[in-house]
Amino acid sequence: MFRKTLLKLSVLLLVATTILTACGGNNAGGNPANTTGNGAADDAKKEVAFTIGYASGDPATKKAIADTVKKFMEVNPHIKIKDLSETTSSAYLDWLKTKDAVGEFPDLVEMRDTEVFADAGKIVELPADLLDLFEAPPEVDGKVWNAPMQVNAPQGIIYSKKAYADAGVTELPKTYDEFIEIQEKLKATGISPIVVGGKDIFHMGFWVNKFLIDAVYAEDPDWNSKRTAQQASFTEDKVVRAMTDFKDLFQKYVDKGWLSTGDNQTASILVSGKAAQLYSGTWMFTQIAEADPNFEFGFYAVPDREGKINVIGLPSPAGWSISTEASQDADKVEAIKEFIRFFFEPENYSNYLASINAIPSTKAEVTYETSEQMQVALDLIADPTVNKSLAINNWWGDNLIPPQFRNWYYKLLQELVVKDGDVADYMKQADTEYDNQVKANAM
Repeated sequence: MFRKTLLKLSVLLLVATTILTACGGNNAGGNPANTTGNGAADDAKKEVAFTIGYASGDPATKKAIADTVKKFMEVNPHIKIKDLSETTSSAYLDWLKTKDAVGEFPDLVEMRDTEVFADAGKIVELPADLLDLFEAPPEVDGKVWNAPMQVNAPQGIIYSKKAYADAGVTELPKTYDEFIEIQEKLKATGISPIVVGGKDIFHMGFWVNKFLIDAVYAEDPDWNSKRTAQQASFTEDKVVRAMTDFKDLFQKYVDKGWLSTGDNQTASILVSGKAAQLYSGTWMFTQIAEADPNFEFGFYAVPDREGKINVIGLPSPAGWSISTEASQDADKVEAIKEFIRFFFEPENYSNYLASINAIPSTKAEVTYETSEQMQVALDLIADPTVNKSLAINNWWGDNLIPPQFRNWYYKLLQELVVKDGDVADYMKQADTEYDNQVKANAM
């Protein structure tokens, strides 16, 4: 059952602030943000329009942002926002590059590959008078480029309580080996243990990064920079073992239709009882509850072989960014700033956060109703014994990987599973491609 409790996030915000400060914050001052949207004197205001673009592969996130855009325009009728976002199976980075190529790069854009687009001159720094909304947002090259929409939240196993009970699972796993034992018990009941939305390449990253974080980033967050400098390799024993675990999991316990299953199908497959588990993020909780309000499910982080818990949870430079082209239009910039302030007003922001079960990035205290499953995620973030990390493509600075490598690597691992390839050989291919992309980007 998706039971709800009221959660005050002030303690969580303190934890997030501590993490952000430790990662190097921005101490630049800014004017206190004024709330907007009272609609006063709109008749006297100049009409202005701008475009917006964001990753819309997740239905809950798409609806949450679209609802905020609609509400903003109702309150500010002189400002028109054209939503360019599209739901496709393409990676968001590829979608943005296509939009740029055809001259439709959004004026206000959800930016995930900040350094790539900043280096290309496509986005500008976040206006100084918006900085005070956030407590030390991450910097790239000493500059803040984003209004962070939320703090990165842990991913983990979303499981059917009924399926676990039917399989005789009475305790959650304390090690990865115990997790595998649970998969065997589930499989013995005739149910597919795990559903994966492999049709959407971004979905592959959930499991890939679980294994990479356990094997690599939990101990060495600078591994990417060493790989770029050819001082580390995908053929290292720890990486080969991790990708072997990935391959074994997919071949033995993942639903056979994973390569043709879309991410947006996974919730219905889970609640229908066709699969027992889904490895994903907190944004799925609402979707699952909406698919079947009576479906009882739990959530937990999968431990590594030594029983350590390592999760995504560090801040990264991502969020709303203003395009360089839009920055040349003063009226457009002011309208965008009004929207950003509106988006992060506690009342509006709490609705967005609640819709996707996200963790706030703002200084202001935000209160919203959350579920018992989300409480697990919040506890993971607040627990100092839980190691926080990032996905392979979310690091920046010296640890930034070639922008096209992530999708290439995920597709390589899909082929590894389908063709039952030799892991060591495939990791040699990864090294070669990585080096080639580094050279190509340097030209």
